[in-house]
Amino acid sequence: MNKPIYLDYNATTPIDPEVAAAMRPYLDEYFGNPSSSHIYGTETKKAVENARKQLAGLLNCYPDEIIFTSGGSESNNYAIKGTAYRLRDKGNHIITSTVEHPAVSEVCRYLEKEGFKVTYLDVDEYGMVDPDDVEKAVTPATILITVMHANNEVGTIQPVEKIGLIAKKHGIVFHSDGAQSVGKIETDVRKMGVDLFSVAGHKLYAPKGIGALFIRRGVELEKLIHGADHERNLRAGTENVLEIAGLGKAAEIAKRDLKKNMAHSKKLRDLLYEKLKTELPDIRLNGHPGLRLPNTLNVSFPKVEANTLLSELKGVAASAGAACHSENIDVSPVLEAIRLPVEYAMGTIRFSTGKFLNEKDIEEAAHIVVDAVRRLRPEPETTVKNVVPAGEIKLTHFTHGMGCACKIRPQYLEKVLKDLPVVFDKNVLIGANTSDDAAVYYINPETAIVQTVDFFTPVVDDPYYFGAIAAANALSDIYAMGAKPLFALNIVGFPDNRLPMQVLKDILKGASDKAAEAGIPVLGGHTVEDTEPKFGMVVTGVVHPDKAISNVGAKPGDVLVLTKPIGTGIISTAVKNGLADQKTAETARDVMAALNADAASAMEQFEVHACTDITGFGLLGHLKEMVEGSEIKADIFSERVPLIEGVYDLAVAGAIPGGTKNNLDFVDGIVTWGPEIPETMRYLLCDAQTSGGLLIALPEKQAGKLVDVLWKEHQVKGTVIGNVSEGNQPEIMVF
Repeated sequence: MNKPIYLDYNATTPIDPEVAAAMRPYLDEYFGNPSSSHIYGTETKKAVENARKQLAGLLNCYPDEIIFTSGGSESNNYAIKGTAYRLRDKGNHIITSTVEHPAVSEVCRYLEKEGFKVTYLDVDEYGMVDPDDVEKAVTPATILITVMHANNEVGTIQPVEKIGLIAKKHGIVFHSDGAQSVGKIETDVRKMGVDLFSVAGHKLYAPKGIGALFIRRGVELEKLIHGADHERNLRAGTENVLEIAGLGKAAEIAKRDLKKNMAHSKKLRDLLYEKLKTELPDIRLNGHPGLRLPNTLNVSFPKVEANTLLSELKGVAASAGAACHSENIDVSPVLEAIRLPVEYAMGTIRFSTGKFLNEKDIEEAAHIVVDAVRRLRPEPETTVKNVVPAGEIKLTHFTHGMGCACKIRPQYLEKVLKDLPVVFDKNVLIGANTSDDAAVYYINPETAIVQTVDFFTPVVDDPYYFGAIAAANALSDIYAMGAKPLFALNIVGFPDNRLPMQVLKDILKGASDKAAEAGIPVLGGHTVEDTEPKFGMVVTGVVHPDKAISNVGAKPGDVLVLTKPIGTGIISTAVKNGLADQKTAETARDVMAALNADAASAMEQFEVHACTDITGFGLLGHLKEMVEGSEIKADIFSERVPLIEGVYDLAVAGAIPGGTKNNLDFVDGIVTWGPEIPETMRYLLCDAQTSGGLLIALPEKQAGKLVDVLWKEHQVKGTVIGNVSEGNQPEIMVF
């Protein structure tokens, strides 16, 4: 399999072979601690000091003005916090811009909590700071100006030399984040007039996890990392000799080849833009047309969603906005700051070139991008049909959303639903007045109709299982109401210009088989063309009017029983990102595909006060609805909550879907976390599920019997995860 053409050099660069060769001796032979006085230490000490000279040569500074750090983020933290804390007796005001990397902006926001005042300067349509605005923002309390050298998303180069003169004029410390500029353009710290300058090794063909901070002679910082007197007592910690040697060599190469690499990157960047603009004349270039990094091309494709386009670019690796936020489908702060219209912003891709690319790569990449854009927004007279062969399909790659994780944020949805007209119909037994996912309508003394609808984007790669899971998910709403399903209708969104019709057939077959397992027919449905695959069902069921169960009605003294383990949202995200192993992926698939019919059947034997199925809002999100509707308090014992095996490690690795993060915010006002509950477990308890289990509230004395019946009669593992008590106001305590 050929690797995609790498056009994401702003995210990280490959390690230069010369750099790897320079590092090798410190991996194989020279292992000593540079602080040791014997021969083993002196050899590594020489390597560290040589690297310091090499980097100083690139930046045009003295070697003793360089300290090594773990990367650009640490360098920025040290520069900003170190200055703020050292000079807080002189003032508390910091000036920065609205287009800084989070390694700067988040530090500034943290310092605001510490009592510092921060001015965030607006930028022009190119993302450039006006030096006049910098000077106007200066006050007697200003102690630091921090403005990046070049922007990581649009590539605009800031007027740092002019800002440096302003800082010097007013006696203010000036820091610049040079993570994206070092090795790409000239970074002469003397010319720029900076006092502090951050370097990130992995942006200039050195390894990840190594960086540096230029500290001009005479500038004093409060230490960030305390310990022994490494790095002239400025940054404690035994030096990372292996990677310091690599950074030094990368700096030497960058200085040696700067002009050549600049010309090469610019040539490829401009060639890519020319090819794209010729074929797609409505694209928009973002960033300054001239004062821009030679390797950075930020382009907006109207009528195309960026993450969907990236999923389509199998032969090209690029980024939607900054690579650090690749899971975030919101408009990036940088694009907001340059006031890019939303129709362009949501279709923005950053391409960044580098020295290991050639013109053939660029021409091929342009062809791939143009072809993908045309597939996603075909013109009627020139519709492109270039579908992927069915045998190569990984369905999660054809969507930017992840199943129930792509729901509208619950806190937003609540506001919208509040404005809908109230329904006054005595036959509506359960409707919009509760947070149930299905409605119940009275027909006669023996019969009430239950109806629900649910659909979403793929949570597994296999089309057949996607259909089966979507069907199980829709049926779950019926079972949670204590009802029996009668029939279903399909809801389909399908990109027939991206995927072969066999994929749709497989989705429908999976859904049909699952409906047959539930004992119901699929009577039809509705299909629309869409840019990404979506599937779901409308399901109609029946229940006795007196036996319909809602998520409202839990009583003090009840316990809470959960019938499936949680973690499917995290695992689905990990599957899409290639992080989940096959066993974990298959386990999650089987959990989602399992019907809740047996659990619902078991419920019929007991006095169930409330029930809800755990889906898009997560365990705690759906419990929140139960707690608020029932006006009770619930205690959840996190160690009892069943997790799908392997999901905790995936959550630690960062496979957290956006919907799960939204859910954590959604329950913020009602959940009280025990001090021992780690952040990872909090995400798991809020994880956006697809076709999750039933959460059942019933009297404590019946809970054990329900668990026994679930297992002995249906092989469903029910777990008591909490209890319900009376409270002054709705509340969830997590222990």
